Amino acid sequence: MRGLIAGVDEAGRGPLAGPVVAAAVILDPKRQIRGLRDSKQLTPERRTVLAERIRTRAIGVAVVESDHAEIDLLNILQATLLAMKRALLDLPERPTEILIDGNRAPRLNDCFADCEVRTVVQGDALVPSISAASIIAKTHRDALMARLDQVHPGYGLARHFGYATRLHLSALIRLGPCPIHRASFNPLRSWLSGAVPFGVLPADFELCESELAEDD
Repeated sequence: MRGLIAGVDEAGRGPLAGPVVAAAVILDPKRQIRGLRDSKQLTPERRTVLAERIRTRAIGVAVVESDHAEIDLLNILQATLLAMKRALLDLPERPTEILIDGNRAPRLNDCFADCEVRTVVQGDALVPSISAASIIAKTHRDALMARLDQVHPGYGLARHFGYATRLHLSALIRLGPCPIHRASFNPLRSWLSGAVPFGVLPADFELCESELAEDD
């Protein structure tokens, strides 16, 4: 099969806990899906409906996690790019063109040297295959964080999905970090290093104002 375009996007770069998730999607031009757009512009219910349609109608769908430990080891950018590469490698069909949301692409010369690779700023709002990847990544991560809320209760993970909301920070100060928190992210990094007293927010720290935090 020729002319297969893979869209790639991620979810979960900004949270204080949990993995970053990357998805790659090859849409079938013969089985179009109406309503594809940036996952942040959709309600959770609509995302769920579209995610099911994408999985049913797409030529290929792959979703991959890079966990908190890998994020702390590599940094969030490199962990995200690695997850994107793994998602592309997990596709059931090999694409001929790869479109990646944003302005940074993973190094793919070793495995996709014959493919055209392009980055698209705001691609999740402009390119249907990237929009589809955005929806798959977001719904996968949200469901995962809801399950992790049962494993690590008290932090409200099913509500804010790990983002730095007031609810999350209050729980983090009260309970301390759990095993899936990212030690390399502020304020936890500053607390663990002693740069600021535990519970005091660093001066440059930005709080998520919405308790129902959306993806980056």
